Amino acid sequence: MKKRTMLSALALTAASLAAGGALPQTAWAADVPGVAFVYLGNPGDAGWTYAHDQGSKEAEAKFGNKIKITRVENVPESADSERVFRDLANKGNKIIFGSSFGFQDFELKVAKDFPDTVFLHATGYKKAANFGTYDVRMYQGAYLAGVAAGYVTKTNTLGFVASVPIPEVVRNINAYTLGARSVNPKVHTKVIWINSWFDPGKEKQAAETLIGQGADVLLQNTDSSATLATASEKHVHAFGWDSDMKKFGPDAHLGSVVAHWGVYYTAAIQQVLDGKWKNDPVWWGIPQKAVNLEDMNTSAIPANAMKDIDAKRQQLASGKWDVFTGPVKDQSGAVKVPAGKTLTDPELQRLNWYVEGVDGSLPK
Repeated sequence: MKKRTMLSALALTAASLAAGGALPQTAWAADVPGVAFVYLGNPGDAGWTYAHDQGSKEAEAKFGNKIKITRVENVPESADSERVFRDLANKGNKIIFGSSFGFQDFELKVAKDFPDTVFLHATGYKKAANFGTYDVRMYQGAYLAGVAAGYVTKTNTLGFVASVPIPEVVRNINAYTLGARSVNPKVHTKVIWINSWFDPGKEKQAAETLIGQGADVLLQNTDSSATLATASEKHVHAFGWDSDMKKFGPDAHLGSVVAHWGVYYTAAIQQVLDGKWKNDPVWWGIPQKAVNLEDMNTSAIPANAMKDIDAKRQQLASGKWDVFTGPVKDQSGAVKVPAGKTLTDPELQRLNWYVEGVDGSLPK
C-alpha cells in the first residue's frame, strides 16, 4: 500500500482547502456524470501521480462527453483531503478516485455520508457498500526487471532504493531478487531505505551509496527519476518505475516497470455507468495488461535474455504461474513457499521477510 507522504510544496488548491476554501465551481450538464480524481502530487512528467493522470486521460478519451472529469492535485494525506473528497461529493460527482494510500480513512469517512456516490481508493484494504479498493501488481514487473538485471550485472550485486518498509515494497525487493537469481544464482541485492516516497535528494544519495557498494543495476520503489539519473551519471544501469523514465538516463535505462491505471479506470467507470459495479477489491497485473516491463534496452540486454523475459512474461500473462510460486526460500535458507504452492493475495499483502539473496535486515 502506498503511504505517500506530503510533498514539500502544496498547490494553491490544497492550500485554499486547508484554509477552509472550496474547489473551483465546475458546471456540466445535469445528466452527465462527474468523475473526480484526487492526486497527492503534481503529475509532472514521470512517476506515481503521472501514471494515474495518464490513466485518467485514457478514460477521458474513451468516454468523451459521456462523463465530466475533475482532477485535484497536491492534496495532502490529512484532514485537508477529507475536505476535498467532501467538496467533490457535494458537487454531485458520481465516482471519486483517491489515488494514494493515506487518503483511505478520510475518503471512507466521506463515503459514509454520500451513499449514492461510488468512492474508489488506490492500494487500500478497507471496504464499504459504496467504497472499494484497487491496485496493480508491480511486483510482477519487478520480477521481469530482475531477470534482465541478472543477465546484465557484471558485479553480481544489484541495488534497490526503497521507500518505506511495508509489504508492498518488500514484495518488490523480493520479486526483483527472485527474477535475477532465476537466471544468475550468484546475485545479491543491497537495499537502502529512505523512509519517503518522494525525496529526490535522498534517492540520489541512496543510489550513489549502492553504486559505491558495487551495485551496477538499480531499481527503486520511489517516485522520482533520481535513481535512473544517478545511474546514468555513474555509468551503471537502472530501471524506470511507475512510468517510462527512459529520457532521464537513456544510456543507463534497461527498461521501465510501468503501471497502466487506465485499464482499471475505464473498466470501473463503465461498470458504474452500467449499474454493475461491485465493491470487491481489484488487484490486476500482467494478465490484465495493467503492469509491464517496457521500452527495453536491447543494446544492453542480450538476445537470450530478451527471450527469457518474454517467456516469463507469457507465463505471468497466463495466470497459471506467479512470482511467489515455490520453492521460495528466505534469507536463512528455510523454505517459506514449498514447491507447487503459491503465496495467496492475503499472504502477499502481509509479506514481511526477505527472500534468499537480499542482504541486510528489514527495519524494525
